[in-house]
Amino acid sequence: MRNVLDKNQNKADEIRQLLKEKQITMFNFISSPGSGKTTILELICQEFAKKIRLGIIEGDAYTDRDAKRLAIYDVPVVQINTEGTCHLDSHSISKALEQLNLDELDVIIVENVGNLICPTAFDLGEHYRIAVVSTTEGDDKPIKYPMLFRESHAVILNKTDLIPYTNFSMEQFNKDLKSLNGSIPVFNISSTKKNGLHELMEWFGKCFKRVAGI
Repeated sequence: MRNVLDKNQNKADEIRQLLKEKQITMFNFISSPGSGKTTILELICQEFAKKIRLGIIEGDAYTDRDAKRLAIYDVPVVQINTEGTCHLDSHSISKALEQLNLDELDVIIVENVGNLICPTAFDLGEHYRIAVVSTTEGDDKPIKYPMLFRESHAVILNKTDLIPYTNFSMEQFNKDLKSLNGSIPVFNISSTKKNGLHELMEWFGKCFKRVAGI
């Protein structure tokens, strides 16, 4: 396993250098299945696809359904099917980058395979790692999957409109998250009701503008 991770890290470092040369910012979205991250990416496309040069790498075990949802926004989308593997790695990302015209992109978003454990161990060369969770999954995700929340640059808590119909405790969620990563920004949203999106999109906009300084 150590050998696998070392090889992955070497390739991730190469990717990070390539992106720096091209002045491209890359985001890695990690979540469990059903958290709503594809819907969130749709919202990001709606907000930014006509303002910045955006590309997407879509990870999925077998299908291309999510990729088709995002392609309608007229952004280049590269599909990676892992055929059962629970994460993307830097080698698969490197091959996907070869299919994109990097001279015509400012931002690349990677939608990782739905899983809260495996993707966390594999650096893809990204600049920002985003943890996406939903209230319907329960408030214990930070404490049960600490590595993801320690290493992420932002947390998106989705489906907040459903809290009244669950036993989700916002107090417990925030307490556990703060104990792991006290300075991490948290965005409480409902992607379907469009609640909390202004702050989230504003944060992404600021990240996009930091390309040259990365």
